[in-house]
Amino acid sequence: MSDSTPSAPPPPPEGYRPPPPAGSPSSYGAQPPSPYGGYGAPATYGAPGGAPLGKVRGTGVCIVLAIVTFGIYSLYWYFKTHEEMKQHSGQGVGGGVALILALFVGFVMPYLTASEVGGLHKRRGQEPPVSGLTGLWYFPGMFILVGPIVWFVKTNGALNRYWESLGATRD
Repeated sequence: MSDSTPSAPPPPPEGYRPPPPAGSPSSYGAQPPSPYGGYGAPATYGAPGGAPLGKVRGTGVCIVLAIVTFGIYSLYWYFKTHEEMKQHSGQGVGGGVALILALFVGFVMPYLTASEVGGLHKRRGQEPPVSGLTGLWYFPGMFILVGPIVWFVKTNGALNRYWESLGATRD
């Protein structure tokens, strides 16, 4: 005669852990589902191993280099900072275009650079410390002589604070 009641399943082997329910984080290795559809966090968040960070440049050193090189360092600064912002966020004009603009229509660069630096802050949900209007310190601010210095201190300082907030350190 056969028993019609089902028998209990055998106990699991020692050390066995059942898989976590679908979509739930696990304390033993599984990752929670990404809100970005499996593509990871956007590059603008600067997560470790994510988007590259820019270099923190000392404002005073940059001003001295610009004076000593008769403005050539300024072209380098525009190139490098715009290239770093483009590589980091995927947005902006990039280094090559910034250099061409600086060479041929340089008066637009203070407005463009301050706008892009402010955009980095804004995309992280922060209040932008500079904007395109900050460029007014450069022109027509140059007529009060210290205007371009005020523009650079504000813009480079905001960019440095952005990189430092993501973990970049001063060299």
